[in-house]
Amino acid sequence: MSDLVLANARVVTPDEAFGGAVRVADGRIAAVERGDAVPAGAVDAGGDLVIPGLVELHTDVLERHAFPRPSVHWPEAAAVVAYDTHLASSGITTTFDSLSVGYVIDTRQRPRDPSALARAIAAAQAQGRLRAEHFLHIRCEVATEGVVDDYARLAAHELVRLVSLMDHTPGQRQFVNVDKYREYYGGKYGLSTAEIEALIEARRADHARYAAVHRAALAQDCQARGLTLVSHDDATLAHVEEAAKIGTAVAEFPTTLEAARAARAYGIAILAGAPNLVCGRSHSGNIAAADLAAVGLLDILSSDYVPASLLHGALLLHLRHGLALPDAIRTVTATPAACVGLNDRGALIPGRRADLLRVRLDGDLPIIEAAWRQGRRIG
Repeated sequence: MSDLVLANARVVTPDEAFGGAVRVADGRIAAVERGDAVPAGAVDAGGDLVIPGLVELHTDVLERHAFPRPSVHWPEAAAVVAYDTHLASSGITTTFDSLSVGYVIDTRQRPRDPSALARAIAAAQAQGRLRAEHFLHIRCEVATEGVVDDYARLAAHELVRLVSLMDHTPGQRQFVNVDKYREYYGGKYGLSTAEIEALIEARRADHARYAAVHRAALAQDCQARGLTLVSHDDATLAHVEEAAKIGTAVAEFPTTLEAARAARAYGIAILAGAPNLVCGRSHSGNIAAADLAAVGLLDILSSDYVPASLLHGALLLHLRHGLALPDAIRTVTATPAACVGLNDRGALIPGRRADLLRVRLDGDLPIIEAAWRQGRRIG
């Protein structure tokens, strides 16, 4: 007997979209059926989309909940629950919470040591307080002095699955255009001209001193622990070759077409930002996500700093940029799940987890009418 039936829906499977129903039993998808009948006791979806719950590999939003203002440190347990509700309301049923280590500049707007947040996530999950399922993604700024020690405090945590190796040094990767570095960090932190120039000089010196040795040490430790490696802001063939040599699985936010093509050649999944897609451009002046999609070089979307952009961006791939609906939905469901070994979710296939969304389209804006994780209503 089914615990839940969503009928009269536009069902999106990995390969097609059709009018039909999804049956759920014991937290799993029991059947996916065609037809517009609404059996007794079923939820009439009224033609809304029914898709898998979204899988997010990179979101920075938790730190904003924990440190909403400079010098304001919100209680970790409360921050985690509020953040989780934010994600669930955006349709995210599986998330990799990004916790950053290694400082570009310390403004007291994120923790130097995020271990307390990691413990709060694990505790809230164990206590059944969370709507989405949470894992951890450690973001390591390799060209900073203390990053290896900061990483080591988190690396053995039970929820850590992903580690990204980042380098935001001015003049390369995200900030090939140094004026964009001045614009971004000067504006973000309210720095004077003299302060931003001093920061640029200091960051370049740190890069020369730390970047290569820290990248190698972190990659070696991740390989030993079996953690999935992610590259960040690759701009050149050399960047991608470096990533491929250490077994990188995902290239986050490649900044050029050259880097994206190289990632594809090496079999590295290409992740782009959904906010880039929604806004139609990169805020750093790099390649647009839509341009990557146009040449078939976009595998995964990430909401990055706007959780609601994840579903919105995926649907824009279909509605504005010509991807078939199943292909667009895979960028936020089956493909990211597979890249991190979560093959029990991300697709409307019998036997998979019943992580589901019912979505109504208002023009090109998605409205999430309901969400379920393992068959339990979470939104």
